[in-house]
Amino acid sequence: MKRDEITVMKAIAICYKPYLKPEEAMIYCNLGHTQLAKRLGEFGIYKNTRGYYKREELDLMMSGGEIKLVEKAAALPFSRRHCQ
Repeated sequence: MKRDEITVMKAIAICYKPYLKPEEAMIYCNLGHTQLAKRLGEFGIYKNTRGYYKREELDLMMSGGEIKLVEKAAALPFSRRHCQ
């Protein structure tokens, strides 16, 4: 196989993975490191504990949809006494 063919195969495989590494997310979203970080911050998308981004959230970001930060905050394991 040629190097270009391997690159194309990896790019296609990224489209089917449920979680993406930061480097893969840059390729998937077609954004550079700085632009990706800015957009992720605007949409409230963060890495999970293992350092991966959820592809569904990236899809939503690229389509211009909204991520409800209230729902994400409600899922966090904090008790109310820490927030007061």
